[in-house]
Amino acid sequence: MVVLNRIYTRTGDKGDTALGNGARAAKDALRVEAYGTVDETNATLGLARLHACGDMAAAITRIQNDLFDLGADLCRPDMAKDAEAEYTPLRIVPAQVDRLEAEIDAMNAGLQPLRSFILPGGSALAAHLHQCRTVARRAERLSVALAREEDVNEAALRYLNRLSDWFFVAGRVANNDGADDVLWVPGANR
Repeated sequence: MVVLNRIYTRTGDKGDTALGNGARAAKDALRVEAYGTVDETNATLGLARLHACGDMAAAITRIQNDLFDLGADLCRPDMAKDAEAEYTPLRIVPAQVDRLEAEIDAMNAGLQPLRSFILPGGSALAAHLHQCRTVARRAERLSVALAREEDVNEAALRYLNRLSDWFFVAGRVANNDGADDVLWVPGANR
């Protein structure tokens, strides 16, 4: 259980922070950058949710919860020591990736195939989802870089890869099932 009765602790005043296993890391360490960008993705998704309703709002809320799981996963190094932890560390599991894939397939089934790249925009919800897509891609790039140096949960990397695809397809759904997508016209302004 989380209890937040004191928001500032002063423990990070010199530029370091606690990881999920209690170890200290520089606030600009690659691991902190990765889970910090996952948090940024979540905050950006909160803005998108302001424009969503029904099934889309429910799906966004599920993803926001998953992003907290993902942040918890990335902030805890040394997966090999998970069995020794006082509490079982929270890790992204393949079922979360599978759910994203199923939702992508279901949304995409009702869309016409693209014959052009699309420009971010259209409806307010679509524009926000495209912004979420780009922030999620940055989180993925940082997590991939981290995985080159340290142990990272493979399911977490797959989740981030599928997440940006989810945002792309959801953006099309938010644009009147693709009818209001803004298409890229190569060289239009030459």
